[in-house]
Amino acid sequence: MNKADLVNLVAVRTELTKTEVSKVVDAAIETIVDSVVEGKKVSILGFGSFEARERSARQGLNPKTGEKIKIPAKRVPAFTAGKQFKDKVQS
Repeated sequence: MNKADLVNLVAVRTELTKTEVSKVVDAAIETIVDSVVEGKKVSILGFGSFEARERSARQGLNPKTGEKIKIPAKRVPAFTAGKQFKDKVQS
């Protein structure tokens, strides 16, 4: 499913126009991204949580040459599924 499919399904369920739903979906995604970038954790009850995590520097191997390389520390986005979401997927 892509964003257009999501907008279509939500529009049908809510009886809103696709334009209205698209604006809401865009705003929700932008708000989540902006909050995570600011270092905040975004939790949606029953769905999951989004947060930024620190990944420490480490040593890796270039698969082509076998040469050791340094991988720098960085922040990465992370999603943790909520219990209700996990339970529905497993059933």
